[in-house]
Formats: sequence, C-alpha cells, structure tokens
Amino acid sequence: MSTDPYLSVKALTKYIKKKFDADPHLRDVYVKGELSNVKIHTSGHIYFTLKDNATRLPGVMFSASAKSVKFKPESGMTVLIRGDVSVYEASGQYQLYAQSMQVDGIGDYYLAFEQLKEKLAKEGLFDALHKKQLPRFPKRIAVVTAQTGAAVRDIIITLHRRYPLAEVVLYPTLVQGAGAVQSIVQSIQAANTSNYDVLIVGRGGGSIEDLWAFNEEAVARVIVASKIPIISAIGHETDTTIADFVSDLRAPTPTAAAELAVPSQAELLEKISSYRSRMYRTVSITISQQQKMLERLTSSFPLAYPERLYRPFIERIERATDSLQRESLQYVSRSKEQYRTFDHRLKSRMPLQQIRQSETDVTELGRRLDYQVNQLLKDRQQQLSSSIRTLDALSPLKIMDRGYSIPYIEGAVVKSVTQVKTGDSLTIAMQDGMIQATVNEINPASKGDVNDG
Repeated sequence: MSTDPYLSVKALTKYIKKKFDADPHLRDVYVKGELSNVKIHTSGHIYFTLKDNATRLPGVMFSASAKSVKFKPESGMTVLIRGDVSVYEASGQYQLYAQSMQVDGIGDYYLAFEQLKEKLAKEGLFDALHKKQLPRFPKRIAVVTAQTGAAVRDIIITLHRRYPLAEVVLYPTLVQGAGAVQSIVQSIQAANTSNYDVLIVGRGGGSIEDLWAFNEEAVARVIVASKIPIISAIGHETDTTIADFVSDLRAPTPTAAAELAVPSQAELLEKISSYRSRMYRTVSITISQQQKMLERLTSSFPLAYPERLYRPFIERIERATDSLQRESLQYVSRSKEQYRTFDHRLKSRMPLQQIRQSETDVTELGRRLDYQVNQLLKDRQQQLSSSIRTLDALSPLKIMDRGYSIPYIEGAVVKSVTQVKTGDSLTIAMQDGMIQATVNEINPASKGDVNDG
C-alpha cells in the first residue's frame, strides 16, 4: 500500500466525477436560468452558460437532444432545462448536460413559429409580389391533405356541389406526426409536375402540435416554389400557420378553401339568367330603335327617289368618259406627231439619210444654179442686145448715114469753130471714107442761127 498521500489531478477529478454521477439528485435536475454565450456548433451541439443573478453554470446540449428543440436558443432567453450535472474531466469543471430545453413564459412552438415567421418575412416570402392570381374558372384542382377525415370530405363535397365542371385530384398526404413534413413537401412537388389550375393544401383542426408540420420551413419553401396557386386551409379560422403566410390565399377552413377555389354554379346560373334577361331587353330595345331608324330612312328622300341620288354621278361619269375619250384621242394624236417628229429627227441624224438629203440638196441647188445662170445669161443677152441696139442707134456712123460728117483735128473731134483757125488741117470722116481739108475761112454762127440750126 502506497504511503504517498497526494493524488493526481486526474485521479481527483475522476473521484469527483464519480461522486457527481452517483448522486441521484444530480442525475435528473430541473434548472431555470438565463442563457448566455450561446454557441451552436456545426455538429449541432449547443454550448451555453446558464446564469442567474448570483452564479453561472456552463452547459452543453448534444445534437441528438438539440434536434428536439423547436426554437433557436439565443442569449438572453430564460429557459427551463432538464438534464443532469456531471464533471468534464478535461477541464475539471462541472457542467449541466441538457436533455430538453423550453422557453420560460412562452411555449417552444410559439417561439419557433415567431422565429421562422421573422426569418421568412425578412426574405420577403410573405410579400404580395410572390402571390399568384387564382383562375376564375379552374378546370383541374389538386387537393393535398389526408385521405380520410372531415377536411378532405368537406373540400371534395364543396367543390362538387359548387362547381362540378372542375376535375378534383386528391394527393393522400400525412399531415400530422413524424414524416408529415416530408409527405406534405412530396405531395406539393408531385402536384406541380401535373397541369393543375389550383392547389388546396389543408387539414382539419387540432392542437398546435398537430398542425406543426405546416409551420416547418421546408413546407413554407415548397409552397413558395409552387407554380400552381395554393390555397391554404389548415385547422380552424383561429389557427394561423407559416403555410398560411406563404400561400397565395388563406382560407379559414377547408370548406372555405373549396368555396374560394371555384365559383358557385348556382350563382353563375343566376348571373347567366340575369345577363340573358338584360341581353334580351337590350336586344329588344336595339331592334325597336333600329326598326324606327329603318322606317325613317325608308321614307327619306334619298331612299324614296334613289335614282335621283346617282343621277348627277351618272352625268359626271358620262362627261368624264367623253372627256377621257377626247383627251385620249388628242393624246394619241400628239403622241403620233411626236413620234413622227422624233422619227424624222432620228432619221435625219442617220449618216446615210443625211448623205441622201445632202445629195438631194446638192441636186436641187445645182438645178437652181443652172436655172439662175441661164436666167442671168438671158438677162445679160437681152441687156446686151438692148445696148447694141442703143449703141447702134447712137453710133456716129448711123448719123453719118444721114449725111453728117465728123471733123477731127489732130485726132480730136472738132465741136466748135473756136477749136480751129484758118489754115488748120482737118480730117473729115464721112460715111464712106475720110477727107483731108484745110480751113480757109471761119464764120461763127449767130445765136439765132445756132438756135435755128
């Protein structure tokens, strides 16, 4: 037997731990306190300190137990914890090992509800922006609820009573207890694979625990992701779940959900009857008004003498036709003339034609030149003949034929006695020859002799 009185820290700690574990009062304790230093590990373990005004007690809740906590533990919460007290040998510290945790003052479900509601509200999942419009006259309706019970009965009966035209398909779903969340999610997803106009998700009344599946986040998110407009009908009118907030329309009861999903056949028939009566009255009044209008029109001048209506138009047409024909002929005539002009111009611009025309012009000019030359020759001949006759008439020889002679002195004609003097030698031209004479005497003539001469 060892005589050393000192124990190791580990041995002492083990001894103390055994004392704690052996104490029946510490095996099952109920402790109330305020949470602080709450840390939720990724493994799911929750570490915290439970305190009051006087002391602090470290605690831990392992993930297996933490899964049963409906709310998210936060510092400052006053909680009721059931568990046991033992020693953590590594630190030599005793601590509380929590098995369950409840919020003091309010229920766990309520706190979990409020926490999830706040979280989804911050994400905007309750906004009207995400709400889908329900069709007025749905053809196919899916119902996600339990296969048995009052809820499904009320929904189907109401749908068939109000609107038998709609096809109703039930997706049997577990809506309470373990597996309810997964069943609800799967049913909604399955319904979305088909072509439905409206989806009703609901169940009958019950406690908050019974309805809790509809407060789970997975159910809320599958409702938001649904492409089919969803009407929530969960519990009674006073029951409100997270599913009600994210659904496109909340109904207070399953029966009300069916009433909101489809119109009333009776009301529709009544409306149709009312519309038909109004339509008959409207049509009758309209026909009466139209008949009166027809009578007025029939007795009006234009319809009483219709030919007088179009008479001016006939006249205008005839005049227009004449004008058109006239203008057409003139146009054709102008066109022909233009054609001829253009054709003449075109031909005149052709080299061969120009040569032929030049030949014609040369021929014509030659002919005209010959004519003019001949005519000029004739005129000159006539003028020559006339001049010859004049010259012949004025010729001195002709005068000398009548006995006159012409005296010359030194080659010049003697026209006056003053040109000669006695003794000059004169040459006298006679009709038939020349005479040489000498001036012997000059006797100038008096004025009377000259005038007589």
